Amino acid sequence: MALLKAARVADVPTLDVVVPDHLAAAARVRLDAESAATTKRQQRGAGRRFAVIGHRGKGMNALASPDRRLQEVKENSVRSFNEAARFAVDYVEFDVQVTKDGCPVIFHDDIILTEEHGKISDKRVTDLQLEDFLQYGPQNKQGKNGKPLLRKMKDGRVLNWNVQSDDPLCTLQEAFEKVTPRLGFNVELKFDDHLAYEEEELTHILQAILKVVFECAKDRPIIFSSFQPDAAQLMRKLQSTYPVYFLTNGGTEIYADVRRNSLEEAVKLCLSTGMQGIVSEARAVFRFPTAIPMIKEADLSLLTYGTLNNVPEAVYMQHLMGVNGVIVDLVPEITGAVSDLIASPETDTEINDLSSQVVKDAASTPNFTQREISFLLRLMPELVQ
Repeated sequence: MALLKAARVADVPTLDVVVPDHLAAAARVRLDAESAATTKRQQRGAGRRFAVIGHRGKGMNALASPDRRLQEVKENSVRSFNEAARFAVDYVEFDVQVTKDGCPVIFHDDIILTEEHGKISDKRVTDLQLEDFLQYGPQNKQGKNGKPLLRKMKDGRVLNWNVQSDDPLCTLQEAFEKVTPRLGFNVELKFDDHLAYEEEELTHILQAILKVVFECAKDRPIIFSSFQPDAAQLMRKLQSTYPVYFLTNGGTEIYADVRRNSLEEAVKLCLSTGMQGIVSEARAVFRFPTAIPMIKEADLSLLTYGTLNNVPEAVYMQHLMGVNGVIVDLVPEITGAVSDLIASPETDTEINDLSSQVVKDAASTPNFTQREISFLLRLMPELVQ
């Protein structure tokens, strides 16, 4: 077994441990399924590759974190996307909202903050005109100063959005024009959890996004995803060119909309609407591993996101369990670990294309001993904690 790189879990007990029953059962299901799946994979042709997707580019900005890697380059920027492309990522994930005048822009937070006349000013991104939105942060025009960009933390603190390598805010069209074309785009359709949306409003927003995608995507691989169930299924209804994935916390948080509260509900939604995959919080996969065979039986692709995906041991375990790819913040470390731990099929000469669903089954499963399985399974409860 190759050495694990990057972040480590400290003080891991001996390899000779008792494996928790639910995790051991999931591993047995996975291993038993591999034999049957081998014939199917051979019939389908070339092997599939485990996908690594850069979160908001080269990683999100955690401004309060002591880890300087999470303040290295401005998230959701052209610079961050191209920095991620220097490593073995297949896609970058980013958040798209539509301004009041109908322009799709890339920005995660619902509210954008600045300081004016000594006071904090906050505005909803979707209430801004494009011209106003682009005035925040560094500017493309040399010598022009933008409004200082601030960010509100979950604990209520407001911090200056300081990163080591800054970059201007950008539109979706700019990303298509300025980001290396070999990189796929995972376009998250971003909506405010605290607002209710009528179908007419959702349609207007999604059509504005689709207009840019159809005009600019060319041969770039694209997948859409959203936490908003109505938006996700409407995007699937409006077009059939690109796959749509449903984003879910998988039960790690509870919402009024029951469709968001479990992997089982996510599967039901995908099957009823024709969506092609699920993007789950990684913790949900480890807490409810029996959901993975259900997802595979439904012929759905499965990706994960979350801080656990910055730990190589957790990523490796997900590969063994049947997850098709991971969205990560520590792009250099995790791409390096994946390269060492998970052999890519030699027959793949082009980018792994989730948009044509080529990763539904990972054809290259690592060889490992029962002792190594026990080691990895023992890690998972600690990682989830």
